[in-house]
Amino acid sequence: MKRILFVCTGNTCRSPMAEAMFRAKTAGLGYEVRSAGVAAFPGQEASLHAKQVLDERGIEHAHASSRLDEGLIDWSDVILTMTNSHKHAIQSFFPIAIPKVYTLREFVGIEGFADIADPFGGALADYRLCAEEIEESLDRLSVMLKDPRFREFGDE
Repeated sequence: MKRILFVCTGNTCRSPMAEAMFRAKTAGLGYEVRSAGVAAFPGQEASLHAKQVLDERGIEHAHASSRLDEGLIDWSDVILTMTNSHKHAIQSFFPIAIPKVYTLREFVGIEGFADIADPFGGALADYRLCAEEIEESLDRLSVMLKDPRFREFGDE
């Protein structure tokens, strides 16, 4: 698995934070990472609070939103969504993606409610909490990717 796509709604909060955080965690390891939104308006910057949270964590970021399309579906080895509704939307509109789309929390084995709440329009504290939830999943993902069974995921 070398190409990971994170997906949320507008591609201005959760998925850009996940993309930047994962890129920082795996720098130099050969992973390609992008993000997109199921209802994004292309070219928008990440939200002010999302950028502030990344700055607080010392994570570099430069983001312009992208709408999920067939090109991104084809590019990715795995698609990790922020919610079950994102996952189901992708499965409905892009059936070819079904074998490679999961919620982020589902993919890394976090039991129970698999959604990462949308902080859009909320306070900075909401974005910090969202980043903590994402980081917990990304920490697990980083460990998983060290397992040889997952290195070949998407190479079939």
